[in-house]
Amino acid sequence: MTITTLSSRQFNQDASKAKKAATAGPVFITDRGRPAHVLLTFEEYKKITGVQTKIADLLAMPGIEDIDLEIPEFRDIAQAADLP
Repeated sequence: MTITTLSSRQFNQDASKAKKAATAGPVFITDRGRPAHVLLTFEEYKKITGVQTKIADLLAMPGIEDIDLEIPEFRDIAQAADLP
């Protein structure tokens, strides 16, 4: 893991550089020489905060609306149980 430190001025002038650096590790952003903020990828943020993906998000499956679902017709008829 690589830690990158940028001043607020550097961050404001080249945010894409900071985003690219965040893929390798945290980016510390300083104000007047003191750490003030940390830039992380969203995946890294989820790891350290314990944020879990909701089942509804997993089931949403983008693009699913284009898939045809064919459900076979069920022909078995239920019968009463023969209990002693």
